[in-house]
Amino acid sequence: MKPNHSTPEAAVSSLNISLAEYDQLVLSIHDGSHDDATITVALDRMRQHFKANFVTLILRIPGVEDVGLMLVSGDLAVHGQLAYSSYYRSLTPFSGQSIDTVFTQRDVMTDEEWVKTDYYQTSCKYQNVFHVMGADISTEHDGVFRLRITRAESEPAFDEQDRALCQMLLPHIRSAFYVRSMLGRSESMGNLYADAINRLSVATILLNDKGVVQKLNDYAQTLLERSDGLKLVGDRLEASYPSDNKELQKRIKDAFDARERREPISSGPLSVTRPSGEVNLGIVFETVPDTSWLDDGDRSALLLYVRDAVNKSSVSSSVAKELFDFTPAETALALELANGLSLEDTAEKLGIMRNTARAHLRAIFSKTGVRRQAELVRVMLNSVVALSGSSVDPNQPTKSLVPGELLLPLKRDS
Repeated sequence: MKPNHSTPEAAVSSLNISLAEYDQLVLSIHDGSHDDATITVALDRMRQHFKANFVTLILRIPGVEDVGLMLVSGDLAVHGQLAYSSYYRSLTPFSGQSIDTVFTQRDVMTDEEWVKTDYYQTSCKYQNVFHVMGADISTEHDGVFRLRITRAESEPAFDEQDRALCQMLLPHIRSAFYVRSMLGRSESMGNLYADAINRLSVATILLNDKGVVQKLNDYAQTLLERSDGLKLVGDRLEASYPSDNKELQKRIKDAFDARERREPISSGPLSVTRPSGEVNLGIVFETVPDTSWLDDGDRSALLLYVRDAVNKSSVSSSVAKELFDFTPAETALALELANGLSLEDTAEKLGIMRNTARAHLRAIFSKTGVRRQAELVRVMLNSVVALSGSSVDPNQPTKSLVPGELLLPLKRDS
């Protein structure tokens, strides 16, 4: 029977932990929603308080069976790193435990039965793990991740106070991981959108409410490094020519003023002259809505979209071939035309006769249903070909993982 405490303070006072220590532990768990490093700090605090040799979070890898993704605090080579290892959930002696309920290995079997299991003999024994306390924690979308806290055989078994404290921490761990998951999804989607914008050769420049450049996408970085029309002076965006720069700064100020009034930007796109003599850059301004509850003094305020009309498309030849059923020769011709070359220049670049190029163009017109070269360029640039310039896998982890062979203790008892 669990003790009935009327307040959290009363519950904490009954355990072997002060309220200040409990607050610090809970805060570290919620800080763990930020990244793997802060999660590890929380696990380290839990390991210290429970006098454990390891505290492990066992996650799942989407679409992969019998492999666990683990984050371990303890005397391991992979301390604080995401590590993958074989994890046969159906074969572990702790499968099927009640969700969101703390258990120990003695709730499942006797010590004699425990040391005879393959799980103990092949893994725990060599990592000096004997006493196990854990919980299978539910998530918002019916998934489960596993918390395991362990001690060596020479240490005392986990008692009721340990179980009660661990049970009190479960909602905080669940909440922190839910926030971490939402942040991860948001970051993943943001990366996908940013990649799509890069493929379309659109530069994005984010300014804070002081006019300081906060963030650039890859294409914007390359564009500004050329200093051909736009450039960075310190952390400020400027145009190459004084007259253009005067208008650029005015447009930025007007956009900030409109944002303060919560009104749409009234001015249209801005054309910026390029010293190289190439076609002018076009800039579109868009305010970033202020959804922050806090006045952090460095909020994103204005987004500039910059398009370079003379930039060559980096479309995929294989995708163009599949999409329009072009032959390899037709594909090569169509891509060069989409990049702005004339038929004669394309023939010369590809090393073919003009009559051959015209024959390929007639076949391309037939397959795409267009009749003029300008229409072909429009079809090529407006199709999904431009979005398929490189391979993007949304499920590919952004962090490097280490193999499970490293899940070995740095020190072994002799």
